[in-house]
Amino acid sequence: MKRGFYTIMAAQFFSSLADNALFVAAVELLRTSGAAEWQRAALVPMFALFYVILAPFVGAFADARPKGNVMFISNAIKVVGCLMMLFGSHPLLAYAIVGLGAAAYSPAKYGILTELLPASQLVKANGWIEGLTIASIILGILLGGQLVGQAIASRMLALDFPLMDTGIDTAPEAAIFLLIFIYAIAAWFNTRIPFTGVEMRPLPKNLLELVPDFWSCNSRLWRDKLGQISLATTTLFWGVSGNLRYIILAWSAAALGYSTTQASSLSGVVALGTAVGAIVASMRMRLDMATSVMPLGIAMGLLVILMNFISNVWVAAPFLILLGGLGGFLVVPMNALLQHRGHNLMGAGRSIAVQNFNEQSCILGLGAFYSLSAGLGLSAFGAITAFGIVVAGAMWLIQRWHAYNTVHHREELDHLLHIARQDKSHG
Repeated sequence: MKRGFYTIMAAQFFSSLADNALFVAAVELLRTSGAAEWQRAALVPMFALFYVILAPFVGAFADARPKGNVMFISNAIKVVGCLMMLFGSHPLLAYAIVGLGAAAYSPAKYGILTELLPASQLVKANGWIEGLTIASIILGILLGGQLVGQAIASRMLALDFPLMDTGIDTAPEAAIFLLIFIYAIAAWFNTRIPFTGVEMRPLPKNLLELVPDFWSCNSRLWRDKLGQISLATTTLFWGVSGNLRYIILAWSAAALGYSTTQASSLSGVVALGTAVGAIVASMRMRLDMATSVMPLGIAMGLLVILMNFISNVWVAAPFLILLGGLGGFLVVPMNALLQHRGHNLMGAGRSIAVQNFNEQSCILGLGAFYSLSAGLGLSAFGAITAFGIVVAGAMWLIQRWHAYNTVHHREELDHLLHIARQDKSHG
């Protein structure tokens, strides 16, 4: 791997670490302020909101500037969101601003991989990026849980700054203040990311011109016989995975009687399994083998339903590691295949923006459904059952879709896989 790849990994680690710790802090901020359950559940779709709204623009923005610069700006926006939470804005609105920064960050983070590395290293690079991202999710969720816990929060709140009243009086506020400095570390690494030499694509004077271009790119990827399958799979995976992050917190409270600090450790356990699965996939899978992992998606859906029958943490922990491991092994080769097709069809930034639009639309839709259901009184057990059925059923339909393509578009699929093998040999 090139040296610049490790700088990207460091920047991604700290930014993702802060993102996930901030989610736990925001949940606790709403809980301690007496907000309704549906508002806590709504944090997930609010984070996804700007991914969907700005999808036609962020990919082109990532392609128009050096991607390290784009990532730096994105982290600065996340800091603004944190400051809004500290100075009186509603946590849902402030968290949406953090999501705005994340929406701009993602096309640059993934797009730079296809600029910096040959296609033969994409699966391996994705495995390491996803593995490190999941490690940061584990540590971020655990960090957030500990920061809002009484043991650490009491020490942080006891700190006194002479001649200055910070206005930080609660554990969640102290946690959010500390996370600003972690975003600053990520921003410093962003300044060290090398320029890849890839030609920039300037933004048009009229930004609205990007909308039909985006929809054209979206349609092109959905029409591609490999792109549509990888896009459908990753969209479903991240849609469910994004919402499970909160659902596991709610399930831990209902099934095990856990506090936010205790429940955050179980969310980290799922991420641990995903990291292991991602790293194994990066070592064992090739780009042209990606579609063979689809049955794991059906298995994931069925395992999610089985969570309802677990009431012991010693059973829950290994079970959640297995669930995460299947997800990691599923998403890494599919993500690499999607990046490969997108890069060939339209360019890295635009293809990642299309991917984010679809995945975050799924998170937004499922999250809105869960938040509405919570407002109407649906239990965590009912939500888990619904999610499991959706995952297993949808993955079965995607598998049938690919089988249909294999029968009716065999020549086209063989040609696309041949391109993948050629890129592998040239890498």
